[in-house]
Amino acid sequence: MYKIHCLNNISPVGLACLTDQYELTDNIEEADAILVRSADMHEMDIPANLKAVARAGAGVNNIPLDKFAEAGIAVFNTPGANANAVKELVLAGLLLASRDIIGGVAWVRDNADDENVGKSAEKAKKQFAGGEIMGKTLGVIGLGAIGRQVAQAAEALGMKVIGYDPALDGITVHEQISPTVEFTDDLAPLYAASDFITIHVPALPTTKMMINEDAIAQMKDGVVFLNFSRDTLVDDAAMAAALDSGKVTAYVTDFANPAVVKMERAIVIPHLGASTAEAEDNCAKMAVAEVMDFLENGKKTHCVNM
Repeated sequence: MYKIHCLNNISPVGLACLTDQYELTDNIEEADAILVRSADMHEMDIPANLKAVARAGAGVNNIPLDKFAEAGIAVFNTPGANANAVKELVLAGLLLASRDIIGGVAWVRDNADDENVGKSAEKAKKQFAGGEIMGKTLGVIGLGAIGRQVAQAAEALGMKVIGYDPALDGITVHEQISPTVEFTDDLAPLYAASDFITIHVPALPTTKMMINEDAIAQMKDGVVFLNFSRDTLVDDAAMAAALDSGKVTAYVTDFANPAVVKMERAIVIPHLGASTAEAEDNCAKMAVAEVMDFLENGKKTHCVNM
């Protein structure tokens, strides 16, 4: 009998996939495998019986990969399981930034006691006027599971898309994503041509603060930048300065921190990217399947440290 410990609440839909060879345990010391979402495992002592860890999500920065590799413990993630949820929130971010929906809704709430609020709104709405995304250019940095879905959805909404991914080439992009996505192997033309830019790359030493003062200087004046990937990809000081100067019209981010919440014209979302019931179910089902296949067959599907 294999024993599974959950460090976070894991979707019951996923846990229901466990066969009768498995049982859940509250005692981490006897666990053969751990299922985790956001819990920080870096300072955790490694249980002697542990063989595998599965992250119900894509990012694994909360897991010490090398430490577990040295102990012979396989770590898995679930790439793509939450891609649609994040894609849909990116689309919402595009619309929130192009139309001042948030400001308009706040105005209505602030004027809730006005008996003539309808007439007043007709006069006030000019201050919340925005633009349309149709016909605009979206730069997509990173064309993995999420980025490619964003590119396809943006084209379906009438946007022109420029894509960048150092792991791909133009032929692959045109065959697997869209024949009309313009592919570039250099970020400079993407920066210069894009009205909106969205980033979908992992948090690595090489990507930390890649959106810095120099990168922003290459962007089109009035650009909207969206970050639903990781907060460490953006230099907060450089972004704040760009918002103040008007170089960046809006910064849409799914990562609240003390710096971004104070930025004017920043739309800060409380990390809702993968927070849908469907995404949590999909991630949990994939994580459970990976753990079972590894424990029973030694197969390492989506293993990230071995």
